[in-house]
Amino acid sequence: MLKPIPPTQRERNRYLAFEAISDSPLKRDEIIRAIQNSCLNFLGELGTSKTGLWLMDWDAKTKKGILKVTHKTVDEVRASMALVKEINRQSCIIRVLGVSGTVKKAREKFIS
Repeated sequence: MLKPIPPTQRERNRYLAFEAISDSPLKRDEIIRAIQNSCLNFLGELGTSKTGLWLMDWDAKTKKGILKVTHKTVDEVRASMALVKEINRQSCIIRVLGVSGTVKKAREKFIS
């Protein structure tokens, strides 16, 4: 059986709370695809793989979500999210509401 990785050697994460501003409703898959494509265009494949992107939470009604990234790549991911101009040929921008160290605090501060 494998030993668990000690906390000192684990990758530290940050949670980006964001909202998508669009006239049309957006699905979870569309948001993921738009953010990943923007990161690929801006950072390249190697840079995108280092970000550890993961969509933790998405609410289609309020169009708000939480994105998990590594602590070293927060600024790069924020910049690439700002470059999103359209999703499925519909104009849309993504605005970062804030960054937190835990999912719970990101939900409390920015989503609720």
